[in-house]
Amino acid sequence: MSVPNFKIATPVGVIADTHGTLRDEALILLQDCELILHLGDIGKPFILERLAELAPLFTVRGNIDIQDWAEDIPWTQDLIVNGWRLHLVHDIADFDPNTPCDAVLHGHSHKPRNEWQGGRLLFNPGGGGRRRFKLPITLGKLWADERGLRGAIIHQMLDD
Repeated sequence: MSVPNFKIATPVGVIADTHGTLRDEALILLQDCELILHLGDIGKPFILERLAELAPLFTVRGNIDIQDWAEDIPWTQDLIVNGWRLHLVHDIADFDPNTPCDAVLHGHSHKPRNEWQGGRLLFNPGGGGRRRFKLPITLGKLWADERGLRGAIIHQMLDD
């Protein structure tokens, strides 16, 4: 099976842990992206349908995505964006460190993360749906180009 390979000029939109809620702010923040990734705990299929209207969408299943509509969503996914190898997984605990990649994009904890570790970018856009655990409501953008691989955590709202 070949790995999807993209050449894009915009950041990659990254969202996770929507748990059935897709905020208008998220749609506005993702509209300039040529590629969108959802890192699991989607909650409802309309979220994928709406995100796919904005740009090509790749997603992985989260631990709550157990309904029939989610059966064909993979648990992990690999992509190449402008030569950078991205590995998508919902829970970082399920990541195999022998996987060849430049970045591990994950969700599950709802805690935003944007750090380099062992030569890899570990990137969690945080929770994009309802507020949980008093954590901020966030999503992410990832730039993968000749300047390097870098991410940003973007706060969607200050209050619920």
